[in-house]
Amino acid sequence: RMLAYSVAWGLAGLCEIEERAKFHSGFMQVLEQAGDRDAIPPCREEETIFEYMPDIEDRQRHWKLWTPPEWKVPNRLQFSALLIPTMDSVRAEYIIQTIANLPQSRNPPNFASTLMVGTGGTAKTSTALMYLQKLNMDTLFWKRVNFSSATTPFGLQRAIEAEVERKTGKTFCPPGGKRLTVFLDDASMPQVNKWGDQVTNELTRQLVEFNGFYFLEREKRGEFKRVENLQYIAAMAQPGGGRNDVPNRLKSKFLLFNMVLPSQTSIDDIYGSILRARFQPKNFADTAIITASRSLTIATISVWNKVQRTLLPTPARFHYVFNMRELSRIFQGIMETPMESITSELSLVGLWKHECIRVFGDKLARTEDKTFVDKVVQEVVQQTFGDAAATQCKTTQWWCDFQREAQIVDDDDEAVAPKVYEPVA
Repeated sequence: RMLAYSVAWGLAGLCEIEERAKFHSGFMQVLEQAGDRDAIPPCREEETIFEYMPDIEDRQRHWKLWTPPEWKVPNRLQFSALLIPTMDSVRAEYIIQTIANLPQSRNPPNFASTLMVGTGGTAKTSTALMYLQKLNMDTLFWKRVNFSSATTPFGLQRAIEAEVERKTGKTFCPPGGKRLTVFLDDASMPQVNKWGDQVTNELTRQLVEFNGFYFLEREKRGEFKRVENLQYIAAMAQPGGGRNDVPNRLKSKFLLFNMVLPSQTSIDDIYGSILRARFQPKNFADTAIITASRSLTIATISVWNKVQRTLLPTPARFHYVFNMRELSRIFQGIMETPMESITSELSLVGLWKHECIRVFGDKLARTEDKTFVDKVVQEVVQQTFGDAAATQCKTTQWWCDFQREAQIVDDDDEAVAPKVYEPVA
């Protein structure tokens, strides 16, 4: 089972969901023909070996389904700061932790570093942050370095030098004898020069492989500065379509795996948990509103699937890309609406419809595409919330946060208009 798990992630860990399903089918046939049926996980419909892992606490290493821990609702629901574990994030964290626990060495090569690859909206950054926030701060700490097209080798080196102190001579380390985990976000963003080199990532490769870089001070220039007790996590978008790749020599220093788009179950776990935390009796939501809120996740996924299957990107409309970020914007609009503005079930359905049209419709360039989105949303309202709701919400109710008059709180202060998201009067 351990070998089957390792083979699956080693050979198909960089594949998308469809390719993983094909690999799973062929791999299971190989195991069955070899007489190793005990190594085959008990997969249900649409499950693959990638949804299972050998239970480390079980001596027989029986297969165990990846399940996220129960999410504890924070005292304050700040949407942009919420990190909710899913099956995808839990298994990614396990792989990152497993690699981080291995001893670093150059022969055999192992640099205890992980690189997550994936399209936009696959929660690469969120997964890394959830892992980093669980570190034992008594012995470990972490630093996030956001790469961009303006990131230079000089800027990267200064960012690392700011977190270390002199140990002995030309050797530096994080303060207090701790280990430092460096999270390199958007690692493929640095500019590629006219010779095809990504100079910033060549310095990254040198730092990972040789544990250091060269002094920049004039009196020590050319001497090597060794930096110890560092390990790395990186995330990057899939190359292609105008996005850079990273140098192959840098890739060789990381364990790479692909972050796939979450399943409908994972999406429901994420946004369903948020909605359940928001719409409950203690927040003054009545029963009808609570009942309607339970259907918002499935309704949103239904609209999202139809839109992304039909409105495909073209050379003239290359921005027609609908990923998890669109879902987040819809639910963010609902979450940040005060409960005083949501007075009934129809009010909530109208708000949801407005957010769908705002997020999907505002991205569209043609009138016929906007009409298609309006039609899809109206059909989903009828299927999910019934004919009565579809009739009442046929005309979209617009919402905004700039209708209130300016108010003067203190005599010395300027008049400030409160921003309250509410229906347009």
